[in-house]
Amino acid sequence: MAIARTPLPFMKMHGLGNDFVVIDRRPGGLPLSAALVRAIGDRHRGIGFDQLAEILPDGRADARLVFWNADGTQSDACGNATRCIARHLMDETGAPAITLSTGRGVLAARDAGGGLTAVNMGAPVLDWRAIPLAGPVDPERLPIPGDPVATGMGNPHCTFFVDDADAVDLPAFGAAHEHHPLFPQRTNVQVAHLVGPDHLRMRVWERGVGVTLASGSSSCAVAVAAARRGLAGRAVRMDLDGGTLSIDWAEDGVWMTGPTAHVADGMLAPAWLEAMA
Repeated sequence: MAIARTPLPFMKMHGLGNDFVVIDRRPGGLPLSAALVRAIGDRHRGIGFDQLAEILPDGRADARLVFWNADGTQSDACGNATRCIARHLMDETGAPAITLSTGRGVLAARDAGGGLTAVNMGAPVLDWRAIPLAGPVDPERLPIPGDPVATGMGNPHCTFFVDDADAVDLPAFGAAHEHHPLFPQRTNVQVAHLVGPDHLRMRVWERGVGVTLASGSSSCAVAVAAARRGLAGRAVRMDLDGGTLSIDWAEDGVWMTGPTAHVADGMLAPAWLEAMA
């Protein structure tokens, strides 16, 4: 096979250190495969990311987003990437608000002022079948040591409320629970504790990735779980390893607000792409 003549443009972005490679495929270009995604995600031999997001044209919204994990699997939701791309597209068009089509549905995003971007991640999924769980158990009281809560936010989440989230050996704890038999599609794992009224500290293990500095969908899931347990109200401050998000479980869905960063633009070289094919 001849070496591709065209490099592949990409953007590097992050939301609170939750970092992404973003590839704008609205003009067309090289389709991605799981193997190529894993190669791009290699932090030593590729670019490196927690998730990769593709921007595609869409007839229902301003754009369609497809999310990939670092292990080459796909996810329906990635809240921080959605915020980052929303900010990019609003800057591109000058619009104060846009819609984005995802596996989670069509999501609304808006400029929240002060350099912050808000996205509505939709209503939480609370039925065991749709999260999904492997059997008819109460998602609010899972039969798992530690008494966690299950929530769907476009991907499955398992939230443990603990005395001190910073004291948990998260790499071991997250890896041990990601593949729990109750979660047939694996799960994101969060550990959280209450700092004060409507103020939570949370750390996260993301399925297909590992420990990340932040996770938007996980922040939404923890906020919903805390409200369901009566630990906090429906609008909370969420402190993560990478910074702080504001989460508001409103009537129209779970709104997540925080900062974004567009770090760099780059090109994947044709020879490297050929070698990865």
